[in-house]
Amino acid sequence: MENLLEKITDALVDDGYIIIDDALPKQLPPKLLKTAKERALYKEAGISSSSQQHLDKNRRRDKISWLSMDDDASSEYLEFAKELQNYLNRSLYLGLSYYEAHFARYEEGDFYEKHLDAFKNSKNRLVTTVYYLNEEWSKDDGGELVIYSEDGVELKRVLPQQNRLVVFLSEKFPHEVLEAKRERYSIAGWFRVDKHS
Repeated sequence: MENLLEKITDALVDDGYIIIDDALPKQLPPKLLKTAKERALYKEAGISSSSQQHLDKNRRRDKISWLSMDDDASSEYLEFAKELQNYLNRSLYLGLSYYEAHFARYEEGDFYEKHLDAFKNSKNRLVTTVYYLNEEWSKDDGGELVIYSEDGVELKRVLPQQNRLVVFLSEKFPHEVLEAKRERYSIAGWFRVDKHS
C-alpha cells in the first residue's frame, strides 16, 4: 500500500494526475460493483457552483448514491481513501480535512459535459479520485473519461475498466465523461479542505 500512496503523491507533484491499473486488491472491485448495483436509491446528480444545486440534463445525466461505512466493500474503499488522505497530508502538507465519495451510475446514453471539480473562488475540493468498477469494458462501450489541460488540450482518454484508479488535482484539470453505450459504474470522490457539513 505504501508504494501505491507514494506513486500517487509523486505523480500529483510531477504531473498533477495519475492513472493506475490494478490499483487495489482484486477482490474489492467486484464486491463494490455488487454493492453499487444493489443500491436501491440513486438520485439524479445536480450541478452547482453555489449552495443552490440544480438539475441540468443537457449537461449531466448520471445518478449518484453516497458512500458510507454501511457495508464491508464501501468501508474497505473508504479506509484506502483515509490512508491516502493521511499520506498526502504528511507528504505535501495539503491540510485535507475529509473525503466524500459516491457511486456514479451512467445508464445507456448518459454523459457529463466538461467541467472542473473545484469551483472558482471557492477552495474546497483539492484532489479528485475516480475508481472504476466495470467488467470487460471496451472502446465500443463509450463512457471514457477525457482529461484536459487548463488551456483545453486533451491529455488523456481513460476507459472505465475495473480496478482502474484516476487521481488528479481538482482545480487544474477540466474533464468530461463521454456518452456511455451501456450501464457504467464508478466511484467519484474528493479530498476537501473545508469543514465537513
